[in-house]
Amino acid sequence: MYLKLTRRLRDALAGHIREKYGVELTVVLERPPKIEMGEAASPVSFELAKRLKKAPRIIAQEIANGIGKIAGIARIEVAGAGYLNAYFDRGAFWNAAQKEAERRGAEGVEKSEKVIVEHTSINPNKAAHVGHVRNAVLGDTMARILRHSGERVQVQNYIDNTGVQVADVVIGLLHMKKLTPVWVMNRVKEPKFDYFCWDLYAEATQYFAEDKERAAKLRGATLKAIEEGRGEEAEVGQVVADAIVSCHLRTMVRLGIVYDLLARESEILHLKFWDAAFAMLKEAGAIEFVESGKMAGCWVMRWKEEVKEVKEAKEVKEKPAQIASLGQQVGAADSSSVTSSTSLASNPEDISQDKIIVRSNGTVTYVGKDIAYQLWKFGLLGKDFRYRRWSDAPEGEEVWATTSEAGEAGAPPFGERAAIVYNVIDSRQAYLQEVVAEGLRGLGHAQEAARSIHFSYDIVALTPRCAHELGYELSEEEAKKPYVEVSGRKGFGVKADDLIDKLEAAALSEIEKRHSTEVDTIIPAGGWTDFERKSTSHIIAVGALRFFLLKFTRNTIIAFDFEDALSFEGETGPYCQYAVVRARGIWRRGAAASPDMTSDAAVREAAATLRVVDPTVARQFLEGAENNGLWELLLQAGSLDSAMDAVIGAQEPAFAAKYAFQLAQAFNNFYHKHHILSEADEQKRAFLLALTELVEKQLVRALELLGIEAPEKM
Repeated sequence: MYLKLTRRLRDALAGHIREKYGVELTVVLERPPKIEMGEAASPVSFELAKRLKKAPRIIAQEIANGIGKIAGIARIEVAGAGYLNAYFDRGAFWNAAQKEAERRGAEGVEKSEKVIVEHTSINPNKAAHVGHVRNAVLGDTMARILRHSGERVQVQNYIDNTGVQVADVVIGLLHMKKLTPVWVMNRVKEPKFDYFCWDLYAEATQYFAEDKERAAKLRGATLKAIEEGRGEEAEVGQVVADAIVSCHLRTMVRLGIVYDLLARESEILHLKFWDAAFAMLKEAGAIEFVESGKMAGCWVMRWKEEVKEVKEAKEVKEKPAQIASLGQQVGAADSSSVTSSTSLASNPEDISQDKIIVRSNGTVTYVGKDIAYQLWKFGLLGKDFRYRRWSDAPEGEEVWATTSEAGEAGAPPFGERAAIVYNVIDSRQAYLQEVVAEGLRGLGHAQEAARSIHFSYDIVALTPRCAHELGYELSEEEAKKPYVEVSGRKGFGVKADDLIDKLEAAALSEIEKRHSTEVDTIIPAGGWTDFERKSTSHIIAVGALRFFLLKFTRNTIIAFDFEDALSFEGETGPYCQYAVVRARGIWRRGAAASPDMTSDAAVREAAATLRVVDPTVARQFLEGAENNGLWELLLQAGSLDSAMDAVIGAQEPAFAAKYAFQLAQAFNNFYHKHHILSEADEQKRAFLLALTELVEKQLVRALELLGIEAPEKM
């Protein structure tokens, strides 16, 4: 409701200013620091003062006097040197907030344009770890919030099944361990194959470090075989990658994360996606063949700024090192003006390795295949995948995957052009993502490049305490650091399934301890069943993990800690979940007084009669300074859509976590201040119950958008 009102207010102010002063302005609204100053404020008069050469306060008074009635706004007052402070009609807000809480997301029809959110994208060579979980949780949460706002979202998971990491595991199996394809095919059917490959990958990394020349030769030959789909290497590579993808899907579904499409890199090669993109890039002059130097025989990306600097370097004979760093400074250049007469190959030593698109041995780099994939997402490639259902999807889930074999009927229109693409990839890949965008610009697709959003995030590390709890031995120096970095190549890190298991065990221990000391909660007659205990501990564990990963802004390094994440106090998932449990406990307490309550359904049905309130009565409990506390709780509950709008605008899911925590905090304060069920005034008791229900609904919805379930009891 808050979002609707502020949009209405912004439009009214902009229209009035246009009509009265002939000025087009983007009206900015702010939340005043105190409720006594209203619910929304605008400094627009200060901007107008510069243009009209009048005092801001005089302009503000003119606007306040002339703007007329705005639905849902009680009045507009002038404050300070010229602020416009808007005061909402609290009774109207109550009525509208009640209706808004009943619906599930944006009003009206889902938008026609498609939005792609690509996330997770774990190399299918080992088990998922906590860093991968941050990627998946961020992407899944953003997809949920976009859907809530009315966007038509398609979630994709890019599977790099022809990359170096898969090749390393294949080499480990066939060359290091001397195993046969038959052995591998039997092993993938056994539990924790992803764990087995986790250890093998670390061994392979050490193996390659001992002889880099041998590593380069083996990798080159294995990659080429996998890309071309021939021999034992390709056979084992496919079996390994598919088996580990299935492991990843089972891990992620534990966190409530699912996908519409698994886009496999192998099809980009086998269905000639890359060939089509390669031809387009060459024809547009966006890439160039290097004839000499370290990158002789490679095809590389060319950028306008570098062309200019290379020409200047030739003229003044500058040192190559000065040009080698230019790639880090390149922004959104319009490379369409680059002429083919200027050759980057004239100074090949200055070209960053990151911009190699095709290696000298003919294999395509990750960034090259990603350019082809990005062109397909935007409907610019002129080709489409074939699709089949993933045969080893988690129980109850339908997941589609690309295939180079015959397609299956009934696939959604995955090849339909996207309007916006969010690529959830860690911040260390920022430069490579810019190379992909430059590939689009080089082909004349500047708009699509601008709508190709790198949704970046920083690493997840461990606190020394957490690392110690997981059994890692730390040096004295490491133990003093604020966090300890993980490394998949070294086999040092937290496997996602281990993390979830440990959190579930800790959550179960915590709720058992709390119930044994009769902490404030309500348990139905008969206590807990084993199923309820396990399912509740899982819900709390997932809530703790997801909230912990979401509450930090994306550019923050997270030092994960079990104790901090699972705390029932402070800014945590369990704290927010417990606020919902408290609200639901009110219904149970109110209805359980009746002796005929034999089931939760009956309790809820009876409780419904206790929270009926005439909307016209609500106003008396919301207006006046003495009721500001109740009004602020209602205002917070009615601001869910506004908070989610801010998430999308800033591309920052941490705002959603902050909203959920602040609403939970406001409700807990309300819960402790008001004796709801024992309130003597019948009308006020009904109002407090109705307000409780409204807050519960909005908090449950906020948690759902974070991918967090609210348990019935804790």
